[in-house]
Amino acid sequence: MSSVTSGTPLFIANNLALDFINTEYGVGPRHCDCFEDDHSVIEWLRLAGLLPDGSNSAPPGLLQLALALRDNAKTVILAAKTGSSADPAVINQVLEAGRPTNELEWDKASNTFRIVKRRQSMNAASLLEPVAQALVHLLSNEDLQLVRECEAHDCTLFFHDLTKSHRRRWCSMAACGNRMKAAAHRARKNAG
Repeated sequence: MSSVTSGTPLFIANNLALDFINTEYGVGPRHCDCFEDDHSVIEWLRLAGLLPDGSNSAPPGLLQLALALRDNAKTVILAAKTGSSADPAVINQVLEAGRPTNELEWDKASNTFRIVKRRQSMNAASLLEPVAQALVHLLSNEDLQLVRECEAHDCTLFFHDLTKSHRRRWCSMAACGNRMKAAAHRARKNAG
C-alpha cells in the first residue's frame, strides 16, 4: 500500500512552473501528490487558470504525461541551478505536440485583422503546453539562484524568491516559517 496521500494544490511559489512541480510535496507520512488521476490534473489546470473554456473531460494519457513532465521539470531545474545539464525531453515533447497555431482572423468589431492562438487539439500535450512554456520561461529568462527549496526539514516545496532582499527561506511564512521559528524558539528556551 502506498504512503502517498492526495494533496491540496498549493499555489505559493510565485511561479506557475514551480507550482506545477509543487503538486508533489512532503516527506514520509506527510508525502502528498495532487495528481492521482486524470480528473485531479484537470482540476489543477482549472485552479491554475489554464483550462480552456468547455474543457472538463480529460484526454487519454493526461495523468501519465503530467507526471512525466513534472519529473522532467524538477530534474532540469535542479540540474540548471547547479550548472549541470539535463535532458529536457518531456518538456520538448509537450512543447512540440501541444503547440498552438496562430491564425489571422478578421475582427468585425474593430474592422482589423488580429492573430488568434488556437490549440491544435485537446490532447494531453495541448493542455500541458502552457506549463511547458512557463518552464521554458523560468529556465531561460529568470535568475535560477532565486529558485529555492523551503528550508524546513520536512518540506520539499520550491518557490521563486521575489522579495526585495532575496532572503526568503520558507515556502510560506504561515506554514513552515511559523513552525520553524516556533521550533527554534523552543530549542533556545530549552537550551537556556
